[in-house]
Amino acid sequence: MSLYAKPMARLVEELAKLPGIGPKTAQRLAFHIISGSMGSARNLANAIVGAKEKIIYCSICSNLTEEDPCLLCSSGTRDQGMICVVEEPKDVIALERTREFKGLYHVLHGAISPLDGIGPGDIRVKELLERLRDDTVQEVILATDPNVEGEATAMYLARLLKPLGVKVTRMAHGMPVGGDLEYVDEVTLAKALEGRREM
Repeated sequence: MSLYAKPMARLVEELAKLPGIGPKTAQRLAFHIISGSMGSARNLANAIVGAKEKIIYCSICSNLTEEDPCLLCSSGTRDQGMICVVEEPKDVIALERTREFKGLYHVLHGAISPLDGIGPGDIRVKELLERLRDDTVQEVILATDPNVEGEATAMYLARLLKPLGVKVTRMAHGMPVGGDLEYVDEVTLAKALEGRREM
């Protein structure tokens, strides 16, 4: 027997399906939504439906966009000779926040993970290869996550791309700014030592 009224139980159940939202957080969010105004609830519902209806994948980079091609791909000021390959659209946002990268992006929408049954055909590798057909792109930066799946994806892409004559680089890994050596894990420390540079 549910402790909630059926509509509330359904709301908690749906919210709990979101990534990073456990049962307690789902309950807290549900109570917040219910205790708010009807206008707030409608605004939230309309925002969700509107995003789902209007957001598409860019036909060039596979990032999420409302217009095709996306603003980054259609910009005349971006460096067309450089593509940064990331796993997810949120990674594009993270890199754009730095205001350092001036090239283009390619979103894979995942990483190779044999244990989860995800192979190269399940992510947007073919679309990346299509973009490299002409000689415009000089460098591909592999910015996949520094975990087992991200490393496997980066190694696979590097082997695939190097014979095409394009420069393939990997994002540096290392210690976070403001971190203490004693709290940094061994893998991160090893990567930091490996990627050291002269000062």
